[in-house]
Amino acid sequence: MLPRILAFCSGLAAIALLSACSPATEAPNESEVDRDASPETQTETEVETASMSLIERALQITPPVAEQRPVTIEQLGRTRVDEFAWLRDDNWQEVMRDPSVLQADIRAHLDAENTYYDAVMEPTQALQERIFQEIRGRIREDDSSVPERDSEFEYYTRYREGGQYPIYARRPVDPSSPEDDAEQILLDGDAEAEGIEYLDFGGVSHSPDHRFLAYAVDTRGSEYYEIRIRDLATGEDIATMTDESTGNFTWANDSQTLFWVWRDDNGRSKRVYRQDRGSEASELIYEEEDDGFFVNVGKTAGDSYVVISTSGHTTSELRLIDANAPESEAILVAARETDVEYSLTETGNGFYIRTNLGGAVDFQIMRAPIDAPQRENWETVIAHRPGTLVTGLLGFRDWMVRAERENALPRIVVRNLESGEEHSIAFEEEAYSLGVNPGYEFATDEMRFSYESPATPEETYDYNMASRERVLRKTQEVPSGHDPADYVVRRIMAPAHDGEMIPVTILHHRDTPVDGSAPLMLYGYGSYGITIPASFRVTPLSLVDRGMIYAIAHIRGSQARGYSWYLDGKLENKINTFRDFISAGEALIEEGFTSRGDMVAYGGSAGGLLVGAAINMQPDLFAGAIGAVPFVDVINTMSDPSLPLTPPEWPEWGNPIEDPDAYDTIAEYSPYDNVVAQDYPHVLATAGLTDPRVTYWEPAKWTARLRDRRNDNGLTLMRTNMGAGHGGASGRFDSLRETAENWAFALMTVGLADAEADEAE
Repeated sequence: MLPRILAFCSGLAAIALLSACSPATEAPNESEVDRDASPETQTETEVETASMSLIERALQITPPVAEQRPVTIEQLGRTRVDEFAWLRDDNWQEVMRDPSVLQADIRAHLDAENTYYDAVMEPTQALQERIFQEIRGRIREDDSSVPERDSEFEYYTRYREGGQYPIYARRPVDPSSPEDDAEQILLDGDAEAEGIEYLDFGGVSHSPDHRFLAYAVDTRGSEYYEIRIRDLATGEDIATMTDESTGNFTWANDSQTLFWVWRDDNGRSKRVYRQDRGSEASELIYEEEDDGFFVNVGKTAGDSYVVISTSGHTTSELRLIDANAPESEAILVAARETDVEYSLTETGNGFYIRTNLGGAVDFQIMRAPIDAPQRENWETVIAHRPGTLVTGLLGFRDWMVRAERENALPRIVVRNLESGEEHSIAFEEEAYSLGVNPGYEFATDEMRFSYESPATPEETYDYNMASRERVLRKTQEVPSGHDPADYVVRRIMAPAHDGEMIPVTILHHRDTPVDGSAPLMLYGYGSYGITIPASFRVTPLSLVDRGMIYAIAHIRGSQARGYSWYLDGKLENKINTFRDFISAGEALIEEGFTSRGDMVAYGGSAGGLLVGAAINMQPDLFAGAIGAVPFVDVINTMSDPSLPLTPPEWPEWGNPIEDPDAYDTIAEYSPYDNVVAQDYPHVLATAGLTDPRVTYWEPAKWTARLRDRRNDNGLTLMRTNMGAGHGGASGRFDSLRETAENWAFALMTVGLADAEADEAE
């Protein structure tokens, strides 16, 4: 499992709760309003309502009120009171697998919040639909990936017009006849989704002999995946290996053996099994005893080894199994050592190891023989260079490719393994993103990379590492039209409270004035070392085209400026993340991009923690705040070792069960624990009922306390997807509708939605 990407009324019976929680004033629906009525025939109330802004109308609707059932918690000599702890279903593990068993009073409250949310947002329905159609119009509905060659086939994914889910397909590289050139559909996501509310594929991988397809599927959003085997000659599924996997698996080279990862009842990856695709019996080959470690399986670039990877947030341990002899014993590469990370990349010249061993904060590159990868055989190839972060390696028979980041800008470096000669691939825009695709082929001079920026759609290139020739294979198509010249991309450096400089990427329409009059959405994440790229995304354009500026704050807790940028935004330094976000907002005001109180803070998961902390610390900076599946109840979550991500994330946040200093640090910023009697911006939180990463009760409790304690009468909304998990709706268009709702809320809070709502009426 990866790290983590309102109020209620009370009562005893669900039916009574739904009645009691219904908003006292409902927004009229279309059937209740005579849109041709003249002012003379309208009532005085209707005339007054029609003249109100969307926010003023929303504030006429009575929100539900959560019952408070205080629970006093004593911990390390400290006391806290949680009046909304009852929103956590004690049977949460079973709820993840079967949402129908959720306690009736909790379900009624979530339903009541959704009813209130729908009433508040009803006047924006036309705007939501317009935004949805705009975003959908920027997506080529029958899009497909650039095919990847693997021996006699090339594999790709595509979508059909109107389809919600991907189609996995292949075709022969050199067909012997026109009939042989026909596409073969391996897995049709739309067909698999028929009759179910949620669908997500984990791993999808053909066997080395191209005869079988293994694929993982989750139909609840709980991230417990079935692994199924399909015979590609018949198109029929011939086996289900398990329904308790993480979705992670890999084939051995015999096309018979599968290695897969098991998830326990607490949602943690704990075991690796080896299983013959034709057998119901599986063999346990590795079990992780430390709840703080994740388990994954994979394969080296040259397919020589199956890799069992166990890792905490800052500690690594790898084991190798001969992929040609899957029954052989695993080889331990290097025993885990706290805060030492390493990864292996196979080349024709040995393993290359990316590691921070020996205090190499931004990582160095070492080498070991293929047949002797243990640590005692590692030799330095590229020494540590402070300020230049090595973010990843890609191996080929004759080449090694590494990705680096310096001053928040990426580059790709290609190394000839025989000569040691290197050259770089970089671009000239102020802010951009680069990606490298590993592909299937090992003995090749070709690599594939992609380039994009906030204004430039993704371009996919095949690159000859020997001749340095690049061939454009695909440019992301925007069917409704897109001219990069219509947009301005900027990168500013915002001064932090302690003198550090925070990179901020900015996108705005060329016609938007930079004089402080434009509203702005400020996005951030800032945890786990995850760096948000300056990439092209079609969704923010619906804000930017309406005169809103979109900015990304590359704050501490990410690795935008190196690994130390991450270290300075975790554990006892976590407060820097939130102060950086606020400093970025202040700098954007100072530079004339927006003004105080005209910004919307936006972040999801751990980015929701950022949003929650920022509005506690500096609420007057923002008009609105959107916390998507926000991780906001930090002290309680990090004190509950039964939750899936708690032990693995103690190295990120600290362990408040045993460490008083960690408790005090978390208590200083935890959004739920720092909601106070003050004015707040308008707030929208979202949740997924079966979300195992940020459980539904975190945003539920947070919004309940916000609505109870805020001094003003601003909006506090919560929208729960009752049939999805952490990622929200699973269909590509269904998820766009959720984005359109978020954008409508953001536009409403800064006054940009009113004119379009009036036009619709």
